[in-house]
Amino acid sequence: MKSTSRTEYYKISSFIFLYFFTWSASIGLLAIWLGQKTNLSGSVIGTVFAVNGVFSVILKPIYGYILDKLGMSKYLLYFVVAMSALMAPFFIYVYQPLLISSTWVGIIVGALYLSVAWYAGVAACESYSDRYSRLNGMEFGQIRMWGSLGWAVASSFSGLLFNLSPAYNFIMGSVASVIMLIVLLSLKVNTQSAHASEVLTKEKIAPADVYALLRSRKFWAFCLYVAGVAWMMFIAEQQFSRYFVTFFADIHQGNAVFGYLGTVQSGMEFVMYMVIPLFVNFIGAKRGLLIVGMLVGARLIISGICDSHLLISVLKPLYGLEICLLLVSVFKYIAEHFDKRVNATMYLLGYQAMLYVGNVVVSSPAGYLYDRIGFEQTYIIMGATALTFTLISAFTLSACQSKWRSAGALTVAEQQPSR
Repeated sequence: MKSTSRTEYYKISSFIFLYFFTWSASIGLLAIWLGQKTNLSGSVIGTVFAVNGVFSVILKPIYGYILDKLGMSKYLLYFVVAMSALMAPFFIYVYQPLLISSTWVGIIVGALYLSVAWYAGVAACESYSDRYSRLNGMEFGQIRMWGSLGWAVASSFSGLLFNLSPAYNFIMGSVASVIMLIVLLSLKVNTQSAHASEVLTKEKIAPADVYALLRSRKFWAFCLYVAGVAWMMFIAEQQFSRYFVTFFADIHQGNAVFGYLGTVQSGMEFVMYMVIPLFVNFIGAKRGLLIVGMLVGARLIISGICDSHLLISVLKPLYGLEICLLLVSVFKYIAEHFDKRVNATMYLLGYQAMLYVGNVVVSSPAGYLYDRIGFEQTYIIMGATALTFTLISAFTLSACQSKWRSAGALTVAEQQPSR
């Protein structure tokens, strides 16, 4: 890597590190803050997250369209960082007072702010980083891994800081956001690089392009995969901690072990992001997505039938491997199969927004099944669902380039027409 490219790699990686550091140190403790500092009930807190999800689903495609419209301009990222820098005054002087005095007004205002700065903002930052990495001949995974490290570093002490005063977390987030802004201002964008023709297009996105995307068979085949595999993966994780602690005679010991394994998972993500891009380049993005489906299905089914705290402890960090392989494969699949003009729109609409739709559609039925038939049977059903949709996706997803068997014939499933 040339010295100039290395410098820009450090800058974009520092930006991602600081963004996830800020998120983990503050928004990562949102549920606890809502319960302890605003005295909201469990049902109201559930409403807060539901409304946050609705705003996120609406805003993410808008962010994607703006990113595609702006190309490599950083204006949207400046806006996201500026909003995150307002974290401390917003939480201390606006959000908390509103939630206490006018709860519904606070929920709406908070959902708008959190979506603008974080829930949709993180997707915009990831999408821009992916485009920036391809423009400069870098690997997105080797940039995104610093986000996992940022999350892990903040998690190691954010709880202690929160016990002193949540205001310290929010102030730290605002300060980190100011540093983020400085890093972003110094980031150089070379639109004349050797890879520019593969990433950028002179024709900017238009509403007709979004309409064409929504009519594309490829778009809906990808969404089918997200609905069958990614929904199961993320929704199973929502209440996995409740199931995990049941394997321990002392619930406090279970809580502690779960926290330790969360750190192991973050460390695994950091390491995996170094090597996963090379692995996906070798096997192809489609195979990467299918392997994720098989891993998710197997992990959930084994989680449902295991009766050992040691085995469940081994299974927990595998979620980090699945996250890395999924995200890298998603970006590479989108880059290979969708028009450059709609690259960010496809990611924020077809992947990110679809994930939040899953939260709205599946979270409540999953919770009902946990109570009705237990975690064990529910996880077996979810694992079987992931495997079923993985099999279907083997025929519906389009074939991808790979270095593995590149000279050989495609398999029957991969020879399916891409349109």
